[in-house]
Amino acid sequence: MALAPDDASRRAGSKLSAPGPWSEAGTGIGAVWGLCKGSGKKPYQTVVDLDGGQGPGYKCSCPSRKFPCKHAVGLLLLWAGGDAAVAEEDKAPEWADGWLSGRRERATRATSRASGGAGAEEAGGGDGAPSEQQRAAARQRAERRHARIAAGAEELEQRLADLLRGGLAGAGQAGYATWDEMAARMVDAQAPGLASRIRELGAIPASGEGWPGRLLAECALLHLLDQGFLRLDTLPEPLAATVRGRVGLTVDAAELLADEKARVRDEWLVLAQRDSEEGRLTARRIWLYGRASGRHALLLSFGAAGRAPELALPVGTSLDADLAFYPGARPLRAALGERHGPPAPGFVPEGGAVPDALAAYASGLAADPWLDGWPAVLRDVVPVPPAGADGSPVSRTAGWTLAAADEDVALPLAPGTSDTALWKLAAISGGGPVTVFGEHGHRGFAPHTTWSDGRAVPL
Repeated sequence: MALAPDDASRRAGSKLSAPGPWSEAGTGIGAVWGLCKGSGKKPYQTVVDLDGGQGPGYKCSCPSRKFPCKHAVGLLLLWAGGDAAVAEEDKAPEWADGWLSGRRERATRATSRASGGAGAEEAGGGDGAPSEQQRAAARQRAERRHARIAAGAEELEQRLADLLRGGLAGAGQAGYATWDEMAARMVDAQAPGLASRIRELGAIPASGEGWPGRLLAECALLHLLDQGFLRLDTLPEPLAATVRGRVGLTVDAAELLADEKARVRDEWLVLAQRDSEEGRLTARRIWLYGRASGRHALLLSFGAAGRAPELALPVGTSLDADLAFYPGARPLRAALGERHGPPAPGFVPEGGAVPDALAAYASGLAADPWLDGWPAVLRDVVPVPPAGADGSPVSRTAGWTLAAADEDVALPLAPGTSDTALWKLAAISGGGPVTVFGEHGHRGFAPHTTWSDGRAVPL
């Protein structure tokens, strides 16, 4: 159920979890498949690859753009219930086997490239390393892209100067088109990180009272990022790596995972999974916590054209896996490598005190001024709704805090936190202390997950 992309898919999938609409359902070779009767003459062909070396994968002949679709959710529920309608088979039918084989071959090739295996050997000079010609071509491509981004950054500096010279009040009258055109210019300059920040600027003039101050602050951070990129050679390497990543120059995941010393194997607890729309993409952020290392990690994946990203990890489970962190002053983003077993029941993280979490956020912000949020697990905190004139709680989202049960300190909850999340958290707490995971930001703490009777509850 946690793999389903939304509540509608969960409800529709539940209705398809009985044997009635299914035929030729089977399981084996690490997959589940079946034919589901729909509104048309032909049943939908549904197959789920339970692992395949890269996490669950889904294929269905229905027109849905969701992954998994309701048919895949229903098939998984039918299989998980141990129903005899899903028979054990030695081989998948031809229509399912073709897709499964192709997906697993691609996963094998990716693993081979990451480990410097046969794929790299064929592409390189015979010893697993790229040829001199390939290295020279890669350097030329990198230099051309760097020059394009630098030209884009210089143009952006001029536009920011023009904005300030004309006065911020004009930004409220120009509308979103100006920002959208500026973002498109940064896309042309191959700087997606700059484009993303510019799009966020376009929404600030409509964000309510005090927007000129917020716009000025964000323009200052964008100017700082521009100047950082234009002066990369003068920066210490950890900060230079942070700037490159913020602009959009990231290291290939296979290259990261190929470095054995960079891989961190741990029991990683899935703390939260959040989806957001970024232009034409759906971005999925999955937060993890390492039991032995004590490190937080962020996995990013994207889905295009309204499709949900394929990577999905149920909140509250844990997995024994390798991660490789992208370089930076305070690395958080990571690439998921080899998994050493299926997901297992998770654990309740110990969490820390509010002052310690604030100190960690301050340290992270000092190293990376462009941080949107810093992860933290807070223990023994109590959600406190705002009080009315008579001291009784009032039903509004603004003014909520997380108060430490044993200290005279409280964190404001971030504006934009949904009513559902706030009251769910209050109901689970019942006025008592709970453990909460979320992100610190400059506008407050955004809660994502809490724990009740040892079970993770997404908010």
